[in-house]
Amino acid sequence: MPSDAELKRLARRVGRKLRASHLRLATAESCTGGWIAKAITDIAGSSQWFEGGYVTYSNETKISTLGVRRRTLARFGAVSEAVASEMARGAMRASGADLAVSVTGIAGPDGGSPDKPVGTVWFCWARRRRRAVRLNTRKVRLKGNRAQVRLKSVALALKGLLRAAT
Repeated sequence: MPSDAELKRLARRVGRKLRASHLRLATAESCTGGWIAKAITDIAGSSQWFEGGYVTYSNETKISTLGVRRRTLARFGAVSEAVASEMARGAMRASGADLAVSVTGIAGPDGGSPDKPVGTVWFCWARRRRRAVRLNTRKVRLKGNRAQVRLKSVALALKGLLRAAT
């Protein structure tokens, strides 16, 4: 289980990498409720590389804030690769950032289904390269209670940012 100290170390490493690469970051969070942005802004000087974060817990907020399409939500559901991708693209578009991470999942204890059990989490890391945007998505099934699923999701998002910033 990641500790607060580990999250802080990861966020510092992300910051060093982004600063060195002159990249700006945005976050789009659902099940983590802003915890990724909190881990980032716990680092002094993060304003040099963190553009902002969007907590889009409801489908309506995903639509109005990040431009997630209603038909995407209707077809795939909020916890899906398609929605995670649209959330990341929307965060980049809204903030002007070069890099974005999005997370959408089912932290529990309820809300799961046979197709999407509790602990199902989708991530997307989006990186602007000239005029193109490169997306990297990942689906995980995390074990644990609500707090553990959310904490593990934050750590995974930060680890993915380290790769995406390269």
